[in-house]
Amino acid sequence: MIISTVARRLAAASLTAAALAAPLLMSPTAHADSRETVLFLTVSGSENTWIRGIALQCPATPEGHYPRGAEACAALDEAGGDFDRLPGDPHLCPLIHDPVTVTAKGTYDGDPVDWQRTYPNACVMEAAAGPVFAF
Repeated sequence: MIISTVARRLAAASLTAAALAAPLLMSPTAHADSRETVLFLTVSGSENTWIRGIALQCPATPEGHYPRGAEACAALDEAGGDFDRLPGDPHLCPLIHDPVTVTAKGTYDGDPVDWQRTYPNACVMEAAAGPVFAF
């Protein structure tokens, strides 16, 4: 008797959850905006001696954790989402070989992104990518 009562309650809870979720699944706004920008960015040191990563969502929100989110989103928009065309912050850099590798994975304006680049050092990365990898 106890098992059948528990089974009925579980079945009722499942049906209730399905009934509540059905309108959301059928709603066009239920799915993530197909033109959204959500990227996971990483910066790693030579031979992965260190690595850091952060999520960037555009448009940036004040409650986001990206330190220069609005600037990074603006730079990506200026480049049309092409990481090879980022406006950067051109400046002179020392000729020091201490490579850093940056990656971007996710979506930009709904299009898939899977990009990676290795720069000779962090200064060159900053000059080329500007605020996008400044975290």
